[in-house]
Amino acid sequence: MFLRTRPGRYRTGGALVAGIVTSTLLLAGCTGGSSKDTSTSDASGATITVFNGSTGTITENFNPFSTTALQPTLGVIFEPLYWYNLASDADPTPLLATGYEWNADGTQLTIHTREGVTWSDGEPFSAADVAFTFNLVADTPALNTTGLAATAEATDASTVVLTFAEPSFMQEPNVLGNRAIVPEHIWKDVADPVTEINSEPVGTGAFSVESFSSQSYMLQANPGYWGGEPAVKHVRYVALDSADAASAALVAGDVDWMSAFLPGLDDIISTNPDLGYVNTPALTASIFTCSDAAAGCAGPQTDPAVRQAIYYALNRDQLNKLAGGGFAGTASPTLLLPERDADWIADPDDVEAPASADTEKAADLLDAAGWVEGSDGIRTKDGERLSMTIQTVTGWSDFISLNDAMTQQLAEVGIELKPSQVSWNEWNDAQLSGKFQLSLDSIGLGASSNPFFTYDKWYNSANTVPVGENAIAGNASRFSDPAVDAALAVARSTDDEAVQAEQYAIIQDVITEQLPYIPIYVNSMLTEFNNSRATGWPTDEDKYAMPASWKAWDNGIVLKTIKPTN
Repeated sequence: MFLRTRPGRYRTGGALVAGIVTSTLLLAGCTGGSSKDTSTSDASGATITVFNGSTGTITENFNPFSTTALQPTLGVIFEPLYWYNLASDADPTPLLATGYEWNADGTQLTIHTREGVTWSDGEPFSAADVAFTFNLVADTPALNTTGLAATAEATDASTVVLTFAEPSFMQEPNVLGNRAIVPEHIWKDVADPVTEINSEPVGTGAFSVESFSSQSYMLQANPGYWGGEPAVKHVRYVALDSADAASAALVAGDVDWMSAFLPGLDDIISTNPDLGYVNTPALTASIFTCSDAAAGCAGPQTDPAVRQAIYYALNRDQLNKLAGGGFAGTASPTLLLPERDADWIADPDDVEAPASADTEKAADLLDAAGWVEGSDGIRTKDGERLSMTIQTVTGWSDFISLNDAMTQQLAEVGIELKPSQVSWNEWNDAQLSGKFQLSLDSIGLGASSNPFFTYDKWYNSANTVPVGENAIAGNASRFSDPAVDAALAVARSTDDEAVQAEQYAIIQDVITEQLPYIPIYVNSMLTEFNNSRATGWPTDEDKYAMPASWKAWDNGIVLKTIKPTN
């Protein structure tokens, strides 16, 4: 995106020079409004400016249970029990916990919490806060985005026991590494934890909120942080209006940390010695389809033959050249990563998606399904035109380029694609509520690298809802298949990887035919840094954290690791 930046996107090339000229003014305009803002030119070098993909007006929301919380809410302000580094094979790092163990049948998880931790308001943290957090999630279905089915009890000040209704080994990464712990003394009095915006968040993280405006917000180092006060004292998050503006702001030295695709990046780096970058591809750019007519989805994409035709009609090599800058990797129809996850892919033919278009096969699929080519080249069936709208976010330049290129490619087989650009909020709302036909987004980075977390989130019937309701648990496609659900239930209940692999093979047979999420390619994940104000960023040689500036949880690790240059 990038300007895309959340699960990944990027920019165009043409306007870079113009963007450089205007960037300083643009960024200055974007960062006004705060009574306590500290300039990025802070002589002490203790202020870092981050662009994490926000465009337009920033909406205040520091609720760690909310799917639309501002990104540093998770990991920077609030912390989990453990942190999982998906950029390496390292064991999880203990944060608010120091140890854990399962009982033999996987129904009880005992967690030992860290002593000597205080909340940012000075109150002591204890196992009771952990128990309160998990019980609040269990008692509030709207907060339960991971399917947690456990009750929690603090058996002493530093021990909490989670009890599950069934064997739940696969809940471990979500419980330990994907749940922000909140203070009981604050949240027990919150009237509605679903809609609370939490404008004055109290967390255990290394930073707290100093000021907020609709254009930017400032975090300050937590002097009482249990791991020691961070060396960087202030972190400012800004919104920018376009990918070119973000690129220009980086080159001008107005942004210190961002994740964006920059054409000619090596040339930019060579002429700007303060800049550096790292590439950590992990996200599969995909066409999300609202696929299930029974759930209320409407449009030709509810026909599996249409989704299959799109899959085969795409010329991915050409898309990579036109929109991916040649940096993209090959995707898999299984939605796993071909290099990292090859051992989990059952059918060798499903390791990689086709690089070139097979328009003959796509046309045959549509012919067999009754889609007939009309006089203008676009097909129809029973009076319905094979025409669909595909949405992306204004400013996500690479995705905009993808839409333009795919429009031409799919027209070759009689499919009309109508690209639309909307604000991030509109895009996100439409995807959550199912009020879309096609949407560009990315898949990847689950709680751990086990395929369970990809398949459970995006394909489990339990994680979707009818159109009009928000699919906050992930299954935006509204996909539903009993064989997939049954396989996920078996995989969830065991830590035997051989058994899990058998179940994932069942799932892959279904989803590679149904294709509710149509893979395009594995996007590059380029993250750029300015080394003039801080050093110690992740590198290709030392991926101590996933470096993307939009990555929840990992941001907290990076910000407490880097050091000011002065």
